[in-house]
Amino acid sequence: MARPGFGVENRRVHEVKLSDGVVTLSPLRLDDVEAHLAGEDELLVRWLNGGPGTREGTEAYFRHCREQWDTAGPLRAFGIRMGADEVLTGTIDLRFAGEGLAPGQVNVAYGLYPSWRGRGLATRAVLLASQYAASEGGVEAVIQVEPGNPASAAVAQRAGFTPGTPTHGSDGTRFDWYTRALHAGTR
Repeated sequence: MARPGFGVENRRVHEVKLSDGVVTLSPLRLDDVEAHLAGEDELLVRWLNGGPGTREGTEAYFRHCREQWDTAGPLRAFGIRMGADEVLTGTIDLRFAGEGLAPGQVNVAYGLYPSWRGRGLATRAVLLASQYAASEGGVEAVIQVEPGNPASAAVAQRAGFTPGTPTHGSDGTRFDWYTRALHAGTR
C-alpha cells in the first residue's frame, strides 16, 4: 500500500519500495551483484566500500543486507534505481545504530556508479531514504564525509543537511558531520 505523497510501498519490510517518480529505492538483492561490481570504480572503493569488491564478498554482503531486512536489524541497504527497468545506479544505506551515533540518529551512506553521477540522483536518494528513516523512528539523519570528498558534502548540503562538529573514527579518520532533523511525513 502506498502512503500518499511519499511513494512508499510497504507490504513486508524487505519489499519496501520508495520512489519520487525519478529515483526508486528498493532493497539490494543478489541479482544486483553483477551490476554493482560492473559499476564500482576507484571513488566508490575509496569513499564507500573500503576495498575493491569481489563476487564472493559482494554476494556475502548482499545476503547480510537481506538478513538485516528480514530480522529488522539496524542496517537498511537499498539499491538506487532508475527507469521502468529499475537499472541499478548505485547504493544507499541507513544504519540505525553504530559508532558515534546517539539514540535516534541514523547514518546515511551513498554512492553512485560513474555514469550516473552529476544528475542529482544521490540527493534524491538521500531525501527518500531520510523519509524512510523518519517513518522508522529516526529523529536525526547523519552524513559523515571525509574532508577530501567534496562531492558527498555537496549532496548533503543540497539535501538540507547542515554542517556539525567534525569527529574521528576509531582508526583516527576525520569525518565532517552533516545533520538533518527527521520528521515523519515531511520532505
